[in-house]
Amino acid sequence: MEEFDYVIVGAGSAGCVLANRLSADPDATVCVLEAGGRDWHPYVHMPAGFMKTYSMKSVNWCYEMEASEGTAGRRIFAPRGKTLGGSSSINGLVWNRGQAADFDHWAQRGNRGWGYSDILPYFKRIESRPDGDPNYRGGDGPLPVKDLDWRHPLTEAFVEGCVQYGIPRNPDYNGERQEGVSYVQRNARNGRRVSAADAYLHPVRGRANLDLRTNAHVTGLILDGKKATGVRYRRGGRTGAMTEVKARREVILAGGTFNSPQLLQLSGIGDPEHLRQAGIECRHELPGVGQNLRDHFAPRMTYRVKNIETLNERTRGLKLVGEALKYATSRSGALALSPTLVYVFWRSHPAVEQSDLQMTFTPASYAEGVQGQLEKEPGMTVATWQQRPDSSGHCLIQSADPFQQPLIDPKYLSVDSDAQTLLGGLRLARSLMRSAPLAPFYDHEAYPGDDIQSDDEMLAMARERGTTTFHPMGTCRMGPETDPSTVVSDELKVHGIQGLRVVDASVMPSMLSANLNAGTMMIAEKASDMIRGIVPAEHGT
Repeated sequence: MEEFDYVIVGAGSAGCVLANRLSADPDATVCVLEAGGRDWHPYVHMPAGFMKTYSMKSVNWCYEMEASEGTAGRRIFAPRGKTLGGSSSINGLVWNRGQAADFDHWAQRGNRGWGYSDILPYFKRIESRPDGDPNYRGGDGPLPVKDLDWRHPLTEAFVEGCVQYGIPRNPDYNGERQEGVSYVQRNARNGRRVSAADAYLHPVRGRANLDLRTNAHVTGLILDGKKATGVRYRRGGRTGAMTEVKARREVILAGGTFNSPQLLQLSGIGDPEHLRQAGIECRHELPGVGQNLRDHFAPRMTYRVKNIETLNERTRGLKLVGEALKYATSRSGALALSPTLVYVFWRSHPAVEQSDLQMTFTPASYAEGVQGQLEKEPGMTVATWQQRPDSSGHCLIQSADPFQQPLIDPKYLSVDSDAQTLLGGLRLARSLMRSAPLAPFYDHEAYPGDDIQSDDEMLAMARERGTTTFHPMGTCRMGPETDPSTVVSDELKVHGIQGLRVVDASVMPSMLSANLNAGTMMIAEKASDMIRGIVPAEHGT
């Protein structure tokens, strides 16, 4: 059995950060095991390539959620990255940290060192945004954070409509305050995606103490009593030879919100009754494993457009050929765009103290029932979701087969407060789409249509057409060991198991008012310091 100081399971957003930071110690050896292959495909690096990687099984786990009442009995497609960079290689490139209060809430739940002033230095350490406010933004980190510089008359009209409604322009939603309307901030450079692999892993691939293994599907932890000593994996799929590697110091799970709890359960760590039903011997009772799954649920409202060309037309036929040539020669045009162009952070009701809604706008619309395909007719879309859902579900293994996807159910809209907040967001979205600046281009509401007006009708529409925003979290919740719903401590150590940590979005104790890639990378930066025993940076440095 080969031995390393650290064995990292997963080379996604968190795993890439950990690989870089832990291997910076020349006296430590690091092995990274990634179930997917290398991130060579051109669609991974082209921002608009997300429309292809959305359902490409070569780079995507292509999970499906369970049918539920909240989705009107539908199974919702749940893409997750399965390549170097993980979901940062197939996502919408959005950089969105969340509100300061989110992290202060983590600390208030008993997680020492996770308040906003504690984690801000780690966000700053990641970023390369030299023109940002140095009190809040990093200037020379490995990951570029750029404002979208592409403008379209529809996006300009939408922003102006927000301003006329009373939603202020915000030059930096990752700065002092989040609330307002802004063009999106992206992880891109010169028209190309910059994933966690691009920023953290590839620059250090030549280190002699870093061993990266792709197509390595980890099937279980090796436990010596209550201590994790290594992992087993198959290289090349179900029929690949079983291989074991040992960790002298720690095994670190960075597989993400679905795969990390899956691996714990496959290894006998979880709820004893559920493990028994799945045919797994319970090695360590930890009932919170796989619970607390939350996700942002977003209905999308689509509108027909007149008097102007949208991205729908610009990405078809000969015009698409022209866009491809433009991208190939200048890294610009429609293929350099990501799915979201404008963000709105606002309140569902005037009595709400801080924004509880997040909206996206794009001058394009997607074909219903066809993944990643734009409509033929001119269209524009606004999507709305509640930032901090109360509804929570689970991610649970079905059997002892490590190649069978887990049962995934966030139980969308199972709590009435979520439905009421979402209703406020849908009505706000309608108001913004009917603003005076958009009037010259607004034709009609294609979905759900003007005949849908009552609360019951609007909620039925949301259940029938709402979908994931690809922000699952919480299945290995961080918190004190006295809380039976938690899985890891505030040092991200698995309760009751030595030599084992979880470092990814699954440890988030509550949902961020944000997309989760930024928060996941921050968690990994902070974890790397904790693992190496480095004293945390001072606030503001």
